Amino acid sequence: MRIVLQRVSRASVRVDGETTGSIAQGLVILVGIGPTDTADDIARAVDKVANLRIFADDNGLMNRSLIDAGGSALVVSQFTLLGDTRKGRRPSFVGAAAPDMAEPLVDLFVETLRASGIRTETGVFGAAMEVELVNDGPVTILLEITEGRVT
Repeated sequence: MRIVLQRVSRASVRVDGETTGSIAQGLVILVGIGPTDTADDIARAVDKVANLRIFADDNGLMNRSLIDAGGSALVVSQFTLLGDTRKGRRPSFVGAAAPDMAEPLVDLFVETLRASGIRTETGVFGAAMEVELVNDGPVTILLEITEGRVT
């Protein structure tokens, strides 16, 4: 699983011109699911995302988590995060999970974030989406979840 976190002051996602989710301060979370990812990986990933200290405290230091900051999350599934560009000029997406496996895990990611008290909005799985955001910082973090480890 690959996750890209972008700290934002606001963000939204649209499908066919309709807004499906929007947030103020928080994180845009792009989630790419691989074929070996599990529910346990989702739990580890959500714990890391919810508690990663990347929001400023009163002194301007990154000492607050998404939970501490009272921020929201906008989760967008993105299989292209698993693209392999080592050969040729066209990415290979064989490292991405099939939609019938990936969608339930993305849904579980969203449900687990919500269960941790984080207001969570989403895009639409498999749809062509327009994501608009104002990156705050900018702060962008890449997480890799492999073999039960979050790096």
